[in-house]
Amino acid sequence: MAKRIDVFYGGRLYTIGGRPVEEVRDEIAGYLDAGYGWLAVNDGEGIAQSTELLVTPGVDITLAVIAGDGDAAGSPSSES
Repeated sequence: MAKRIDVFYGGRLYTIGGRPVEEVRDEIAGYLDAGYGWLAVNDGEGIAQSTELLVTPGVDITLAVIAGDGDAAGSPSSES
């Protein structure tokens, strides 16, 4: 499992921790199929603040996997 997933959305960096990237991709795909959805992410450094991003068709969102100890580096992927 990745140490974290960096999420680039609206020109800002957010993070998701403790989830496999495949699960996050599937969640985003489900939101796009439904027309929209709210993706839970963390905002800020140090003490993260929970926030939600509105995922809709046409909104750029990029996922970058940050490998944890002993993990192979994942390749970044993009969902739109």
